[in-house]
Amino acid sequence: MPPAMLAPGLGVLVGLVLALTGAGGAILAVPLLVFGLHLSMAQAGPVGLLAVALAAGLGAVLGWRSRVLRYKAAGLMALAGGLASPFGLWLAHRVPNGPLTFVFAGVLGVVAWRMLSQASRELRGETVAAPKAPPCRLNPVLGRLQWNAACARALVMAGAGAGFLSGLLGVGGGFIIVPTLLAVSDLSMKAVIATSMGVLALVSAVGVFNAGVAGYMPWNLAWPFGAGAVAGLVIGRMFAARVAGPRLRQGFALLSLGIAASLLAKLAL
Repeated sequence: MPPAMLAPGLGVLVGLVLALTGAGGAILAVPLLVFGLHLSMAQAGPVGLLAVALAAGLGAVLGWRSRVLRYKAAGLMALAGGLASPFGLWLAHRVPNGPLTFVFAGVLGVVAWRMLSQASRELRGETVAAPKAPPCRLNPVLGRLQWNAACARALVMAGAGAGFLSGLLGVGGGFIIVPTLLAVSDLSMKAVIATSMGVLALVSAVGVFNAGVAGYMPWNLAWPFGAGAVAGLVIGRMFAARVAGPRLRQGFALLSLGIAASLLAKLAL
């Protein structure tokens, strides 16, 4: 099948995973492009970013309409990520494909292991004690975060890390943003996911712009893949509440570990 015809179907898979598992699911975009369309890591990164930008943008709009998106926090993290993203993109096109694939497989493996451990604890009924006074606390009366230096510092560091990895590996960085928001704030999971979607949309859009200006974006594959991701997100949201849970995250984590191992095996051949 021609790559331009296969790209929308692969994009639908990314959108479904994004809707069912949260922002971190976008990390599967690059492996699907590498294995499905036979792109290099440097070629797949910008295409994956466009899909993340479109799908996460839709998720952020829906979160904003539901009044759970913390737009100031998302804006601060996205600003830090947007400044760091060009450095990652610059490095991605100067590192050989082999080492870049190795780094991506390592990042994917760590994310999958953390998700698997968290889901296993939930299934066993174990809980992780949250900090008594997280730096980013929600004012229950105003419905806004109470800002301070510790809160701003944590959000900037997470946003910069997500932005650098988005440029380097073509991932949205939700696997950094979501755990950080859960650790440093008392936001609900819905608010965390919506805010993360906002950050991903903005940071990924910066990465797409930089890749397009630099001439690294294969638009003939990027648009069909991105359109598929948006369609997959819409479909996934229809039944996410019924199927989402620790068992699903376990399955996604095991799939991600298998993909990381496949990337390393491909590298060894």
